[in-house]
Amino acid sequence: MRVISGTARGMKLKTREGDAVRPTSDRVKEAMFSIIQFEIEGRRVLDLFAGSGQLGIEALSRGAREAVFVDASGESADMVRKNVESCGFSGSAQIRNEDFAAFLAGNCGTFDLAFLDPPYRTGLLEQALPLAAAKMNPGGTILCEHPMDETLPEQAGTFSRGRSYHYGKILITLYRRKEVENP
Repeated sequence: MRVISGTARGMKLKTREGDAVRPTSDRVKEAMFSIIQFEIEGRRVLDLFAGSGQLGIEALSRGAREAVFVDASGESADMVRKNVESCGFSGSAQIRNEDFAAFLAGNCGTFDLAFLDPPYRTGLLEQALPLAAAKMNPGGTILCEHPMDETLPEQAGTFSRGRSYHYGKILITLYRRKEVENP
């Protein structure tokens, strides 16, 4: 697993051993960042269910202003910290070792871009999506990684499900704020 592009291009990232984490493949990660390539520069990013932190680190490498990494696992939070430090992004990263719902219920500010990649088939994505949508800035984008057989809702708060991109057995589903029509 490595950083694909930007200032930390080629840096290797570490991940926890075993079945507790499922890192996003480089192919899927590259596709995700192609989808949002013009929406990263100067933005505040949320990497929810961070795991190794690879999605937030990729965003920082490509010019994001700040990334907030959230994971309930202490081991994962430590791994994110090590990866952030090795890539030189400590000054633009916040690492939070807490439950996603508690984090989003708190005073965490708002985000321009959010990555939601929880453990598959646990119901966590469906729970986290509306909570994350409530913390997004106007014009924000949410990217969800999930298995093909998991259908996500049409709406998440003021966000609407957009296009889904298929990569093997994985889907990347995009959410954007619904446009409000003027009367």
